[in-house]
Amino acid sequence: MTIQFGGLATGMETSSIVEQLMALEKQPITRLEADKTWLNNRLSAFTELDTKLKSFSDSIKNLNYRDTLLQRSVKQSSEEFLSASVSRDALPGTSYQVEVVSLAQVQKSVATSGVASKSTSTFGTGSLNLTVDGTSHGITITTENNSLEGMMKAINDADLGVSAAIINDGTGTPYRLALTGENVGKTFSLDSSGLTGGTDTLGNFNVDDGSGTIVNPPVQAAAQAHIRVDTIDIYSDSNTLTEAIPGVTLDLFKAETGKTTSLNINVDKSSIKSTIEAFATGYNEVISFITGQSVINEEGGGVLGGDAGINAIKRHLQSMLTKPFENSGVFTTMSQLGFETQRDGTLVVNDKTLSAAINDNLDGVVSLLAGEEGADGLATQFKDYLYDVTNSGTGLLSGRKESITNSLKRIDSKITSTEARLEQRQKTLEAQFSAMETLVSGLNSQSSYLTQQMSILNNMVSGGN
Repeated sequence: MTIQFGGLATGMETSSIVEQLMALEKQPITRLEADKTWLNNRLSAFTELDTKLKSFSDSIKNLNYRDTLLQRSVKQSSEEFLSASVSRDALPGTSYQVEVVSLAQVQKSVATSGVASKSTSTFGTGSLNLTVDGTSHGITITTENNSLEGMMKAINDADLGVSAAIINDGTGTPYRLALTGENVGKTFSLDSSGLTGGTDTLGNFNVDDGSGTIVNPPVQAAAQAHIRVDTIDIYSDSNTLTEAIPGVTLDLFKAETGKTTSLNINVDKSSIKSTIEAFATGYNEVISFITGQSVINEEGGGVLGGDAGINAIKRHLQSMLTKPFENSGVFTTMSQLGFETQRDGTLVVNDKTLSAAINDNLDGVVSLLAGEEGADGLATQFKDYLYDVTNSGTGLLSGRKESITNSLKRIDSKITSTEARLEQRQKTLEAQFSAMETLVSGLNSQSSYLTQQMSILNNMVSGGN
């Protein structure tokens, strides 16, 4: 078998030549890969813009309606007994006196005596009778589950609104059964007299022995929460009350008769101001991004530069911001609330102007932003427009994403077909150069043979003379 080395016969670096020729042939693929990178960067930029538009929309959602714009605040005279939080349903300008008489609590019962082992101590077998809210339920106890752990599991598996646990009191026989109602409405008793045999005694819980005496009463009786709001008695199964005061949620901490907590509810002007300022922040994020995509004074520019869609968004937002918005209030433009446009198109908020508008003419601020009876406000116009341009089916990103995705698919297909063609082209070039090397090698062999024969002839002629 003959081993051939590229370029050995011709003296040319045939492998290097093939590589260079293929590098030239692959230039279209390099350009296609660059196009893919550019398109992917555009898609990422459109996605980033879409995120900023949605963030802007989220930042103004509380400006759309009077109830959400006119946020409430509550001031407490003390935080010792309760905490209060308010919703938009709370009535501003109202005050209340709240007295926490007692807290809601569930029934808790604990066995009077314990056993040495929760797993090996054994009780009798038969039926545990668990009475919940006056209804008796039999729980079967066999030799398979007549340990303390077994009975605890049997009670829990019965799912009757009473949970069982085992406590350790640290004595010589430390393990005791503890029962807890799931809510204040659950009262219960446990009668173990239906168990016979065994070496240990469970005892009864909150059971009348027939003579009117309660055997092992609860360590904590079930009770509703009890409060007085402006001397009106109110009861609840929970320590969280949501309807005792309109729009106010009360979380009770501590009870003490005679101690009252004053609650004063008002419009939260500080929160209103922060919500309005958030409009400028969201607006600036969008405008700054779009401006950053444009070439200004032959400098800068991004992958979305020149896109008509994003420039249209910028113009529309600026138009809505500056165009007078008719309403019955004294304000018709955002500039009257202290919004000042900078040279780069972004906004700054004049704190003094905005504070004066909120403090002196809150109704006018609400009419401009949240609208009036039967009419939307300026914030709703912004919200609706932002919804349209970010709509997952018809928005800007949706259209651009579809177009870019289709272009990327076409490029990938073209790259695949080009690579297949180039693979075959490389094989053809290698075969052609190999054939050339073989031909030149054969010619070189013939040349060497003829040269050798001529040398022999010359020697013969020279020797004859």
